[in-house]
Amino acid sequence: MSDDAFDLIVIGSGPGGYVAAIRAAQLGMKTAVVEKYPTLGGTCLNVGCIPSKALLDSSEHFAFARHGIAAHGVRATVELDLPTMLARKDRVVQELTRGVEGLFRKNKVTRLTGTGRIAAPGVVQVTGADGATEAHRAARILIATGSKPARLPGIAYDDRRIVHSTHALALPAVPETMIVIGAGAIGLELGSVWARLGAKVAVLEFQDRAVPGMDRKSGALLQRALEKQGLAFRFGASARGARVEGDRVRVTVVEKDAEREETCDVLLVAVGRRPYTDGLGARELGLATDAKGRIEVDASFATSVPGIFAIGDVIAGPMLAHKAEEEGIAAVERMAGMAGHVAYACIPNVVYTWPELASVGLSEEDAAAKGIVVAIGTFPFLANGRAKAMGERDGQVKIIADAATDRVLGAHIVGPRASDLIAELATAMELGASAEDIARSVHAHPTLPEAVKEAALAVGKRAIHI
Repeated sequence: MSDDAFDLIVIGSGPGGYVAAIRAAQLGMKTAVVEKYPTLGGTCLNVGCIPSKALLDSSEHFAFARHGIAAHGVRATVELDLPTMLARKDRVVQELTRGVEGLFRKNKVTRLTGTGRIAAPGVVQVTGADGATEAHRAARILIATGSKPARLPGIAYDDRRIVHSTHALALPAVPETMIVIGAGAIGLELGSVWARLGAKVAVLEFQDRAVPGMDRKSGALLQRALEKQGLAFRFGASARGARVEGDRVRVTVVEKDAEREETCDVLLVAVGRRPYTDGLGARELGLATDAKGRIEVDASFATSVPGIFAIGDVIAGPMLAHKAEEEGIAAVERMAGMAGHVAYACIPNVVYTWPELASVGLSEEDAAAKGIVVAIGTFPFLANGRAKAMGERDGQVKIIADAATDRVLGAHIVGPRASDLIAELATAMELGASAEDIARSVHAHPTLPEAVKEAALAVGKRAIHI
């Protein structure tokens, strides 16, 4: 066993893990992070949030150059250079993962390279790529191992024709046809990337709408916008099996109680993610888990085994990088005797298509299910001066407020830069603001945030520009 003892060992260097480690070091804890992959940053930086957004931005530029730039008086001949686009994505990832390495050095966080396994409370066994094993002692252990793509029964990934989100970030060529199973954020984002680059994309969703779990009407607006871009949606549909034959995938599709076989060049399975605790030793230690395999924790993120904590995708709640970050900070602050907390009701959720869909708090359906009487204000980007100047006419801002108190309970934005605009509303909710508070805040003109102000005015039926 190593002679060094740590105050905290974090297993996993994704957004939850590395942020927790840095905060712990700031608070004076001697901290180490175990990571089995060559680069830091976990799924988000390496094969998730960051590379997907790089491809989304690049493909948006390509689509705009082909279909939108002429309206601005710019004439151009456009052709796709996919290798350069993928190389740019890789450079963005490399720069950010190296940035995390620099933050570790700055904050004196020790990196332990290898696969981490909790051998006993207070002991983490790290196995390197060469098979060598070393045990490290720690007063506390924080599990931040994240999640992996979920599988569908009867469908095996071959990493080339039948793929999950990681593989879909690096397809060597644009497929002529792609079937995406799942109309959630991952499926829509990656499906829209390849659709913009020239693929014919069909999205199959078992439920009756796109982005299930988010505001229904906002999801319908996003669906219509994506249909204009060429995506085809089929609801009440699922895949029972798939097999590769040559350069084609034969997919067994079940739709409205009928079963038939369809073919495509690439099948993308995007049916969600599952907590990743393989080889961690959680079962052997007796860590309590729920029916979905998530580690159970209390308000301080402590597990059922003293000295072991967990955050992020391995515990209950939305599988979002920013949720994991906030939990990591709150967990180590609680360890240090501080009052760390996470305002779960104010965590935004974003689908990074174009237009984007961003949401925070309650939807109309949520409010109705809770028996809350609400007042709703909406404002279309079609009536926003900056959006019109940008050529962005799709979508709207929607604010849901308590009819009795005017307090903002939820907000849903479909439109340009919705991921940025939602921050104002998340902050407003965190501070307990009313729609009136937002409506009376001065917003610069002409800007996209004016649509937020107008939606807040519309809650009280006082919108000016519509």
